[in-house]
Amino acid sequence: MHEFKYINNDLCCEDLKVADIAEEFSTPVYIYSHKTLLDHYYKLKDAFHEIKPLICFSMKANSNLALCKILTAEGAGLDIVSGGELFKALHIGTDPKKIVYASIGKTSQEIEYAVSSGILLFNVESIPELEMLNSIASNLGKKIDISLRLNPNIYPKTHSYISTARETDKFGFDTATCKEMFLQAAKFVNLNLVGLHIHIGSQIIESKPFIRAIDKAVSLVEELRKNGITIQWLNIGGGLGIIYHQERPQTAREFARGVLPLLKKVKLKIILEPGRFIAGNSGILVTRITYIKQTPLKNFVIVDAGMNDLIRPSLYNAYHEILPVIRTTHNAERITRYDIVGPICESGDFLARDRSMSSLYPGRLLAVMGAGAYGFTMSSNYNSRPRPAEVLVMNGESYLIKERETYQDLIKGESIPGGLL
Repeated sequence: MHEFKYINNDLCCEDLKVADIAEEFSTPVYIYSHKTLLDHYYKLKDAFHEIKPLICFSMKANSNLALCKILTAEGAGLDIVSGGELFKALHIGTDPKKIVYASIGKTSQEIEYAVSSGILLFNVESIPELEMLNSIASNLGKKIDISLRLNPNIYPKTHSYISTARETDKFGFDTATCKEMFLQAAKFVNLNLVGLHIHIGSQIIESKPFIRAIDKAVSLVEELRKNGITIQWLNIGGGLGIIYHQERPQTAREFARGVLPLLKKVKLKIILEPGRFIAGNSGILVTRITYIKQTPLKNFVIVDAGMNDLIRPSLYNAYHEILPVIRTTHNAERITRYDIVGPICESGDFLARDRSMSSLYPGRLLAVMGAGAYGFTMSSNYNSRPRPAEVLVMNGESYLIKERETYQDLIKGESIPGGLL
């Protein structure tokens, strides 16, 4: 669960009033709970304590330096997908031997950077990538450890955009090719093929798809062993779902109960790559109502946060609960159905549709719940809007952990050729 609760009628993050934080740092603003972040990390760590896995937090879910540092200070590693995430991971002092690098499109510059940094493992997704890694490692005089990403052809019943393990998806090797690459490992003289990686998607609420995928991976490991090939690591990825609306996702303990028999059986070192499970419910986006607009067919609440600040509703039709930051007395007669929309010049710019709410008026604050993962990291400057501030609540204090962008930030790095002046 999370640490955003009403105390009397004030929504609070831990013990601090969200309204006071919004007043101090303005809106829109992302607010994170230190307690919630750590609580979810430890739920997973405790559930898997028998096998002591390396838990690498997925930075694509939330790459704020403070949040990543909180987790690495507790022993977590980091799962990265770009040179930029590697830079941020190293900037906060993350042990390179706790960094794993996924991504289907690593560039040669990114690979050189990661090889030189001495990261733990590359998760490799294609033969050309294997060849490039081998060549770069040779040029740098290194021999590097890699995992091959297996595509187990699993449909995990999540949004198609975040399903990553069907045979039509771009990710990983099919089983036959994966096996063949292990058998041909000797030709990649600068690579150690020491691991197998799977990641079947995101926001998955059932255990069965994970079990089926891990079972396929374990079968491949056993087949490789029969061919004299031994590996050290099995990376089972991330993808655990959380509650946004009416989902009933498995708990960390239920997940562990389902997959631990397979993981114990295979007797390899295990890596997990959770992102949303740890960060999702640790953050909210607070926005202020600018206008109320009524039309013959619709009622719109126009707020100061848009799809550029939180794109999940527009991109995935994702549901986020919307709560008043200060609760008023319930008046059933005044309940109205609203679309909560932003200021962006697109009809797809919405945070919620057809929500029954009461006592809404300009200036009132609303909290978009479950915005801690894939919120700020997917934000943009679309419509030339500065991105929001990020604030962390920790030990009874609020800390600005990312400044709100300014108009000057919008033109940083841009220039006008002399002939146009």
